[in-house]
Amino acid sequence: MLFAVLTVSDRCSQGLATDTAGPAVEALLREQWPQAQILTALLPDEVDEIEAQLRRWCHQGVRLVLTTGGTGLGPRDRTPEATRRVLEREAPGLAEAIRVQGASLNPYAWLSRGVAGLAGHTLIVNLPGSHRGAEESLTSILPLLRHGLEVVAGGQSHP
Repeated sequence: MLFAVLTVSDRCSQGLATDTAGPAVEALLREQWPQAQILTALLPDEVDEIEAQLRRWCHQGVRLVLTTGGTGLGPRDRTPEATRRVLEREAPGLAEAIRVQGASLNPYAWLSRGVAGLAGHTLIVNLPGSHRGAEESLTSILPLLRHGLEVVAGGQSHP
């Protein structure tokens, strides 16, 4: 299985801050899917660059792309816009689940604009950019991701 984690951050891409969210997401994926190969990238908050990376990974056959960062209300937060350019079908329940779970711990989670959906056979999910937010968000949807990936691959069983 091939997965990917994309960190979107101007500060991290310029070396002004250290990415902790991306490695946290990667570690959670490795716990759940130890045999998976996980690609990673770090980009600035540039819509065209984010879109291009997502499309590259889709064409490479990546089954799951998790982005972290760029989902807030800041003027440079454009990850959802770049993701929507790539998506063919949205899966809004994943983003809703992330916000509901996040808001139970932090009311500011309602301000997240992250989206989720499919581009071909690739599931793409936007996670918040903070270490804690990314970890909590991913943990809250792991069972959904496992089942969703099975369905996307052609499985029809339902728990």
